Amino acid sequence: MALLILFPGATLAMVQILLLLLSPACLNTENSAGSNRESTFAVNQPANLSGFQGGSIEIPFSFYFPWELAKDPQMSIAWRWKHFHGDFIYNSSLRFIHEHFKDRLILNWTEGQTSGVLRILNLKETDQALYFCRVFLQTTEGIKFWQYFPGTQLIVTRALSTTMRSPSIITSAVTTAGLEDTGTQRDPSLMILGAMVTMVIAKAVAIIPVYGFMIFLWWKQRTAE
Repeated sequence: MALLILFPGATLAMVQILLLLLSPACLNTENSAGSNRESTFAVNQPANLSGFQGGSIEIPFSFYFPWELAKDPQMSIAWRWKHFHGDFIYNSSLRFIHEHFKDRLILNWTEGQTSGVLRILNLKETDQALYFCRVFLQTTEGIKFWQYFPGTQLIVTRALSTTMRSPSIITSAVTTAGLEDTGTQRDPSLMILGAMVTMVIAKAVAIIPVYGFMIFLWWKQRTAE
């Protein structure tokens, strides 16, 4: 069962800011959330997930609790990584995102819901780690928060080799090649001009022997006189 820490008179935002500043050693009294709904509370996450570099991954989560919510429960979700007391990488109420995940984290969750999804975009090899979901809320008994103990192990693998092209890329290459071949075809006007030149040369070749023979006869007749 997770240990609940109460801060009488403090706002939920103040508590979360304090937790972000505290070192892991200050939070060693925390433990995992229990799984018995009748006795306590829990956060549920998948044990393992995998994704490709450059792709995206979704970590689903859900939670439950036995307390009565305050009139303004100020419910929020936070995420840690690497180990149970690791750095916070996301906080929904503080609009906080870890620098390593800048512009790459999206929380698909609305306050009041007890389930949601954390999406990590443009996966990097260095994203491979454990991820822990933590729930904050205000109850009639004070501020309470608890966290999933085992965490979700994310495995990031390298994308498929670039030599294995997708059908769309192959089609594009074939289309491009076809366009390039079309560009090398002769211009119709050049083809017509070439045909005309060929005809003129052919006629010249046929006429020259005739004129040569006529000149020869004329020369022979002159020598006979």
